[in-house]
Amino acid sequence: MISLAGLNPEQRHAAETIEGPVLILAGAGSGKTRTITYRIAHMVDNLNIDPKSILGVSFTNKAAREMKERVSNLLGNRKSRKLTLSTFHSLGVKILKKEITKLGYYKNFTIFDSSDQLSIIREALKMYRADKSFDRKVVLSKIGYLKNNGISHTDYEHSSFFDPEDPYDVAIEYVYHFYQEKLAFYNAIDFDDILFLTVRLFNDFPDVAKKYSELFQFIMIDEYQDTNNLQFQLILGLTSSHNNLCVVGDDDQSIYSFRGADLSNILDFESKFPGAKVIKLEENYRSTSSILGLANKVIEINKERRDKTLWTKKKSDALPKIWLTANTDHEAEITIEQIVQYQGDGMHLADIAILYRSNTQAQPLEEHLRLSNVPYRILGGQKFYDKKEVKDIMAYLFVILNPRDQLSLRRVLNVPNRGIGKATLDTFLKKSLEENITLYDAFLKYPDLIPNKTEVINKFTKIITDFQEKFKKHSLPESISCLVEDIKFNQYIEKSHDNAKQVERRKNDINIFIESAARYESYNKSHATLENFAQKLLLQDSQDLEELNEEEDDDVRVNEVTLMTLHSSKGLEFDTIFLIGVEEETLPHKRSVQEGGVDEERRLCYVGITRARETLFMTYCKERKLFGKDVPRHLSRFLNDLKDDKLFTLQDRTTFGHMTEEDANQYKKSFFKNLMDDLEQK
Repeated sequence: MISLAGLNPEQRHAAETIEGPVLILAGAGSGKTRTITYRIAHMVDNLNIDPKSILGVSFTNKAAREMKERVSNLLGNRKSRKLTLSTFHSLGVKILKKEITKLGYYKNFTIFDSSDQLSIIREALKMYRADKSFDRKVVLSKIGYLKNNGISHTDYEHSSFFDPEDPYDVAIEYVYHFYQEKLAFYNAIDFDDILFLTVRLFNDFPDVAKKYSELFQFIMIDEYQDTNNLQFQLILGLTSSHNNLCVVGDDDQSIYSFRGADLSNILDFESKFPGAKVIKLEENYRSTSSILGLANKVIEINKERRDKTLWTKKKSDALPKIWLTANTDHEAEITIEQIVQYQGDGMHLADIAILYRSNTQAQPLEEHLRLSNVPYRILGGQKFYDKKEVKDIMAYLFVILNPRDQLSLRRVLNVPNRGIGKATLDTFLKKSLEENITLYDAFLKYPDLIPNKTEVINKFTKIITDFQEKFKKHSLPESISCLVEDIKFNQYIEKSHDNAKQVERRKNDINIFIESAARYESYNKSHATLENFAQKLLLQDSQDLEELNEEEDDDVRVNEVTLMTLHSSKGLEFDTIFLIGVEEETLPHKRSVQEGGVDEERRLCYVGITRARETLFMTYCKERKLFGKDVPRHLSRFLNDLKDDKLFTLQDRTTFGHMTEEDANQYKKSFFKNLMDDLEQK
């Protein structure tokens, strides 16, 4: 039996409320994950509910992994492995792999990434004779936006989203059709298609929706405030035969409207699911009372929100500090000086994070961190799976799995160089179009099309067919290692780069990739097929932290200050937070101010404040350098309106005279120590 005695009364109420629609309003740091983990364990162990009938959905692979680990610790592997705990997109792929033939696709479909998508958009705009007139990324973004609103390429022209007077919309109407036809030809879908096609499947084939609704009798959705229209439609399909839906979220942390998140999903839950029970988790286990006092005051001004007030037993008289700084460089300088002081006092750097509204604010901070020899990492840099050599090997795997994947095929056709250039490619492309067959089929059917290229064409197709068999008979890491060796990929890296360090780093990236395949195999045992591994690679999501970096050189990684945007910080927490640039037209952002809606920006500020466990510093500048000019700045309205409430201390750090005595002494001590160190070195 699973004991619920360790939960507080509200958490226990949430864990024990199983039947019907339930909304758990979980404030920041209120033990949300613990609550839903115990809820699942209680259902399985205490109520004897079949774990196969339970579905838990989160937004990121990281959150899904954490949920699986926690449930496994409570229930053990035997019971927990029967549960389905996944992301929306992983669930969509799982359904599509079984049902997509109903929509006219083959089961071995490929999921194109953004570079593959942009290649098709470029081709479409070229055919439209407007490749110089329109931004490919804007066009692709609009197509993604349409899909997330349930608008297909055939619906677009007749929808409210189409303006026949707008040249962009007219171009997109052509490109959208071209794009979808190309995807179908390659037996490929894009990331937005995963949910778009799953919802279409449920709508067009209600028996399919009923099948999965009857399979998953108890459904839990995490971070419900971030759901968009498609995800809501998917949830409706999954609950078509019952109403056992439990959603967990916090409207005050809804910060993803630019991704299509619909706040009304959580605000109007009771009207959309009549008879719903609402349970509030308001006890905060993360932050001190002074930090929560500020957070509550900041967010309560928003009108469109559910009434709740966070509280904590962690009493503290140490108020958050706001520093007025002279300019951008001074802001970075005093922030890093404080971190250097903490480092000297023995504080662990991994307990410190610097948050900002925009990535453009990071550069001066990085510069001062380097000058002070403070190790740091930036979340949101180049992802491991976006590195060229890694993408090359992934493309080989995708072609081995699905030779119809023409974009992956074209990527690796001459990597490493095997003498198949543009002229050869164009000849075979022309043949494939004439006969309406895939490029790969043209290679197989007409290897003698260009006599002096017959040998290299046959060698290439043999690599693909040989490894299709090898991956069936041998392990993932062994097969990938053989592929790397067979195509002489390491020698290709050596020839492509003069810098020895770059060569080693890029070779090491391939080794790390092979190790990730070995890790995947060790965790998935009998399910570690090339198809499932490729699916895992394609579903790496942008909200996840760099998984491989977390596992490699862990001792080095943890001794680093973390820099990230406020959006990236959601779900994380640190002992000490530096919230940089809390000023008008930065937070709230200028665009939001101009458009007359700052509610989401206020929620973003709230998210930043509630990342801090013990200490919170906020900064703003008298003037900030923008586009090469020094522009006067003012304290954000989110805090300026609260100056009389004594929720923070406001310190002018531009002169010694306005510093507190304590801060002035600390500054002097740090200044003279650095001066003596410099003199000693000289």
